[in-house]
Amino acid sequence: MTMPKQMQAIVYGGPGVKSLDTVPTPKILQPTDAIVKIVKTTICGTDLHILKGDVPAVTQGRILGHEGVGIVEEVGSGVTRFKKGDRVLISCVSACGKCDYCKKQLYSHCEDGGWILGHLIDGTQAEYVRTPHADNSLYHVPEGSDEEALVMLSDILPTGFEIGVLYGAVQPGDTVAIIGAGPIGMAALLTAQFFSPARLIMVDIDDSRLAMAKTFGATDVINSATSDAAAELLAMTKDGVDVVIEAVGIAATFDICQAVVRPGGHIANVGVHGTSVDLQLQDLWIKNITLTTGLVNTNTTSMLMKNVQSGKLKPAELITHRFAFADFMQAYEVFGNAGKEKALKVMIDNS
Repeated sequence: MTMPKQMQAIVYGGPGVKSLDTVPTPKILQPTDAIVKIVKTTICGTDLHILKGDVPAVTQGRILGHEGVGIVEEVGSGVTRFKKGDRVLISCVSACGKCDYCKKQLYSHCEDGGWILGHLIDGTQAEYVRTPHADNSLYHVPEGSDEEALVMLSDILPTGFEIGVLYGAVQPGDTVAIIGAGPIGMAALLTAQFFSPARLIMVDIDDSRLAMAKTFGATDVINSATSDAAAELLAMTKDGVDVVIEAVGIAATFDICQAVVRPGGHIANVGVHGTSVDLQLQDLWIKNITLTTGLVNTNTTSMLMKNVQSGKLKPAELITHRFAFADFMQAYEVFGNAGKEKALKVMIDNS
């Protein structure tokens, strides 16, 4: 069966504008490309940032999305690891595997890739997607896998783990605070437990998300809408927290991080910031802290997949709503009103 000449996709129309449109089906442009039929995809908080105008590099007409599981439909002549019919996980980061950045495993800064899907090239919120550098940017889906769980490995699980937990240098016995109980914060919560911290404190403004965080392993929760989160965190600890993970991307949450990090501690900023924040360097310079930022490199995806396969990591629990592809716009409404809808991750099925 040949691919149709046209397909349905979510198209960005400028800040605040998106639509489910009929567009041309992608074609192989480079020998290292693959065309993948999307089976399952989702919506990311970054997509909402794009729609708010926080990511100006995204131009009108761009197909959104950078997460998904699918079936290879066609491969370029240079692709050696995948063939038509293979079920694959699509990484949110495309990596050539050859440039200086890729050799350092900084795949997010690949000179011919990085985070380009749904950003600089058309993405996965479509019936088909062109994936560049397929040999280094796709992963074989093991037989019998929970494909919904694996969609969480396209972006949020490696992001929370690499940029939150690993950059934050979580150690056994640490007190860790995560500011923001959205999908990325929850991913950090799940994966921080690999390192046996003594306390995992989740901070958010939504009681339903905080209750969910407790079921995922948070030892304590704080509602920052009804209390002074920084004061509470300082009262709960001797002199602040060892690791604080910023998982929202606004000044108010970054301010909490600066206020509660203890001497010698780590602030790991994961949130996407659309506007500047005020760095309290006059207070922090003397505290010997480490402040990290980052875009996910996905160099931990294979390891995380093994933990999902073993049952040790259960990211499918983050999925709260499911939609057919034809209902994609409704999925955006639910995800965009997550507090009201009690939504965490939404799953869109195109199988």
